[in-house]
Amino acid sequence: MEQSPLPDIPPQPAPTTVQLIEAILFVAGEPVTITELARTLDLPPDAVEQALDGLAAACIERGVRLQRDADRVQLVSAPEAAAVIERFLGAPPATRLSNAALEVLTIIAYRQPITRAQIEAIRGVDSSGVLRALLARDLIAEGGRLETAGRPILYVTTAGFLRQFGLSSLADLPPLDLLAPPPS
Repeated sequence: MEQSPLPDIPPQPAPTTVQLIEAILFVAGEPVTITELARTLDLPPDAVEQALDGLAAACIERGVRLQRDADRVQLVSAPEAAAVIERFLGAPPATRLSNAALEVLTIIAYRQPITRAQIEAIRGVDSSGVLRALLARDLIAEGGRLETAGRPILYVTTAGFLRQFGLSSLADLPPLDLLAPPPS
């Protein structure tokens, strides 16, 4: 039995650094450090940063976004596609966060790392139940311990927090002006 020859496939141009990073992040499935990308691609970190900026700009027009968490990056679905993705995956609609949970989450986002006692000093009420709920939803995590008597837990936001609120990094949080008068 004679096989037919394969069709001639024209040679493809070498992939760009942006394309290579996108491919790595696509298969990684979890955040990757800039150092890992630089080592894998045999490039300096500033070249990786420049390519990441290009990838982030290209993703704006697509259904994915580049999410940054300190020196770690990953591809995530675009927040505006959340409802359709939940329907596709058969996930139940996410329950809304209570006002207390949003208040604690805001305090942690802007003051992290922060202890439960510091959160309660700001709020004036016990926050242990709200902290447990936020931990269970992977919106916050334990970020270490304070070097003081009792070594209290320090809380920080997670990549899940960034995804939930459609942020690519904490730098995307709106400025918090505590001295501004309340809107009338």
